[in-house]
Amino acid sequence: MKIKKKNRSFVVGEKKKLQIKHVANVTLENDEQLTFLFKNSEYDFVKKNWGFYATPSINGRLKNERFFSALVKNKKKMLYLMVVHKSKIREFNKYCKSHNQKIIKWLYKD
Repeated sequence: MKIKKKNRSFVVGEKKKLQIKHVANVTLENDEQLTFLFKNSEYDFVKKNWGFYATPSINGRLKNERFFSALVKNKKKMLYLMVVHKSKIREFNKYCKSHNQKIIKWLYKD
């Protein structure tokens, strides 16, 4: 694994300007994993020779770690896979509403 620290900010979003802070670039070798920590929950990201496991199993480990995944579409019809902590559903719904994004489907339910 290689980590290159970054220190830049940029603005995203149409309706409300959101500032994102880019803090690092990470290069993983095949079969290496990064684990992100959030509210005593873990989110794994794994590099494979064909691409990435971008989430743990949606209806297994991800759900057990109290994360829910949703397929979301914005007004430009761009699709996003979003992962929301169970304790932050209300904030996520407010975010979607204020940024004209629609939850197409919660993926953990099926």
